[in-house]
Amino acid sequence: MAKEEPQSISRDLQELQKKLSLLIDSFQNNSKVVAFMKSPVGQYLDSHPFLAFTLLVFIVMSAVPVGFFLLIVVLTTLAALLGVIILEGRLVISVGGFSLLCILCGLGFVSLAMSGMMIASYVVVSSLISCWFSPRPLTQQNTSCDFLPAMKSAEFEGLYQE
Repeated sequence: MAKEEPQSISRDLQELQKKLSLLIDSFQNNSKVVAFMKSPVGQYLDSHPFLAFTLLVFIVMSAVPVGFFLLIVVLTTLAALLGVIILEGRLVISVGGFSLLCILCGLGFVSLAMSGMMIASYVVVSSLISCWFSPRPLTQQNTSCDFLPAMKSAEFEGLYQE
């Protein structure tokens, strides 16, 4: 039964890999994505993947504060059109804009840190998965995946002979 579990896990991983590759192919074959990747900005981001990932994280994280700011601007404009707020509306919008600027600067630093941690986690997890689930016979040891130096039996016995 122990031999069946790794085979089913590797079969599941292969199936997941096929589904993921089909999803990635559908994104890459989209006409808008192809047009963007041919542009100078797309080519630059393609050659700098860390910057592209950081930009993606920043855009996702900044959607909520920008949405709140736009809501405040719309509500203040509607109130000014009704004649309730004239001078205070400018103050509210300027304070909201300054606070949005501060929040977006903070989110820039947070997105840099998060994308760095996510990329490092991806590298570590992918190397561990490729090491653990690599197709090799059980009798053969893969020395490239040994993260801790193994002690030989003679060295181990020598420690307890004293």
